[in-house]
Amino acid sequence: MRGIVAKVVLENVYKSFAWRRGESTEPVSQDLAGLEPDPAGGIPPLKSRNGKGKVSPTTSVLRRINLSIQDGEFMVLVGPSGCGKSTLLRLIAGLEELTAGQIWVGDRLVNELPPKERDIAMVFQNYALYPHMSVYDNLAFGLRRTKLKHVGSKAEDAALPLSVKAENWLSSVTRPLPKQFRYWSDQERAVDEWVQKIAQMLQIEMLLERLPRQLSGGQKQRVALGRAMARQPQVFLMDEPLSNLDAKLRSETRAQIVNLQHQLQTTTIYVTHDQTEAMTMGDRIAVMNAGQIQQLAAPIELYNRPANRFVAEFIGSPPMNFLTVQVETPVLLVHPQFQLALPDSWATLLRPYEGRSLTLGIRPEHLRVADTPEEALLRVQVERVEALGSETYLAINWLGQQAGLTSPLQVRVSPDRLIRLGDGINLSIAIDKLHLFDRDTGLAVRSE
Repeated sequence: MRGIVAKVVLENVYKSFAWRRGESTEPVSQDLAGLEPDPAGGIPPLKSRNGKGKVSPTTSVLRRINLSIQDGEFMVLVGPSGCGKSTLLRLIAGLEELTAGQIWVGDRLVNELPPKERDIAMVFQNYALYPHMSVYDNLAFGLRRTKLKHVGSKAEDAALPLSVKAENWLSSVTRPLPKQFRYWSDQERAVDEWVQKIAQMLQIEMLLERLPRQLSGGQKQRVALGRAMARQPQVFLMDEPLSNLDAKLRSETRAQIVNLQHQLQTTTIYVTHDQTEAMTMGDRIAVMNAGQIQQLAAPIELYNRPANRFVAEFIGSPPMNFLTVQVETPVLLVHPQFQLALPDSWATLLRPYEGRSLTLGIRPEHLRVADTPEEALLRVQVERVEALGSETYLAINWLGQQAGLTSPLQVRVSPDRLIRLGDGINLSIAIDKLHLFDRDTGLAVRSE
């Protein structure tokens, strides 16, 4: 079962808000053609006119967003709170006005279209169900208003015989009655058939007669998903739909959303701040920060080849460890506690940094307990042990606190290793798994 799907393309999208001290923000509309980007990758400060004719400063929320979401793709927008991901989703839905740029859904430019004409369904964080309607009527509401796509277009509806229009009217009038006393028009039968299919897919058939107040959080979320699915939109937009659920229910619902998307093959854009959700759900992930896309890639590529320090730190739990090292020769990295010789393949890349500092990044699982003295590179002391059963996390610092770290390093070890608080241990670094970042730009320095 596959609905009408569409590619979504964002071209050079900007969003800014005007602000005045003590007053609420207001959107800014301004033609940005010809504006040169600033050195930080943004746009020059914008000015807008308020109602009194005075110039108000503006806050840039999104800058230079270029993103192409393929037909049927599950795209995840992830980033910290305030990075602009929900604003971007609202721009696609038509709930916010663009400052500049273009948004295409399929072959239509939707910049000027109101939300109801964009053929997009949005699932909100707070469910947004009609409290006075049953689950069945919540699922059917959008279908009755917009008509099923296979029932007929507006032009076809206008040309319907008077008898058919009368049937639809009679069906609407008798809808509040018990099922056995209702009049079922052909359109109402089609609506019922589709609602039953959606309820079966979401396993909520037994809930159709209940009101939203009689549902649990997970059930409400499935009804909200079903209401979006029932409309058969070109695009699904989901704004942190799982944030109100507990951990177990969040994991179950996450799997349901992915399975449903694979069945429907509808283009889906999913917003979250949880990198675990992003890594387990998305075909591709766009990592956002400060209103810009930092990297767009498949989950495993983001993890193994982060484009900059922000992505390296944001993706992965526990986050990547960072140390400042000095490049002494093209392949020798020097830290007050150790020296690390890299393979010759790094020589060309590191030659411009000779005598300068770089940031070395290493993930917790790539710091390993050395089994022999020859493998030992770091001599450290265990400050905290977190035994999770399937794995154990260690927080470590230099033995004796020489040149102490501002925060302990994180190490992931096998649960079979018996390590206690206060133990001194030797660690080695997996050289083929380390990352280097420019300290000025934060960009990755990569060896092929």
